Amino acid sequence: MQIETPPSEKPYKKPEGERRGIVIVNTGDGKGKSTAAFGLALRAHGRGKAVKIYQFMKVPSARFGEHRMFEQIGIPIEGLGDGFSWKSQDLERSGQLARDGWEKAKATIMSGEFFLVVLDEITYPLIYGWLPLDGVLETLRARPKHVHVVLTGRRCPPELIELADTVTEMTLVKHAFKAGIPAQRGIED
Repeated sequence: MQIETPPSEKPYKKPEGERRGIVIVNTGDGKGKSTAAFGLALRAHGRGKAVKIYQFMKVPSARFGEHRMFEQIGIPIEGLGDGFSWKSQDLERSGQLARDGWEKAKATIMSGEFFLVVLDEITYPLIYGWLPLDGVLETLRARPKHVHVVLTGRRCPPELIELADTVTEMTLVKHAFKAGIPAQRGIED
């Protein structure tokens, strides 16, 4: 490790553009895409802003740690799917659930009632061909000016990356699972 001298001056100039809703993408093979989106949801909620979270691959009855906490503090979170593809009994049904879920998410975005809308794991229905990318791009472009949207998932389509204002790619450096350590409740649920 190399020791650095802390900066004595601000390392950037304050932007002078207009404040508006932004599109944020968290993608890549590393851990933390959803966790980062949920952190933004907590930050916005803590400022009294209306937040809605949609999870495209989770079942509506999911009771993971984030569901329990968001319910306790009043952030609506809704599973729109039937689990990841390898758990699905009917991929056509999975596709229909994704399309139906997108219609809900689209209506929420376009309503302008929410400051932040999280579209967790939306890249999977896009890359599986269950959702038309053009419709998602059109909605993001046409959304009310104040609405922020976060999209998560691996292999984000380049068209979404191009449209987004902020893109973070999580890189897998090391993962406990590869060392034979199973998922831990409270860490990966």
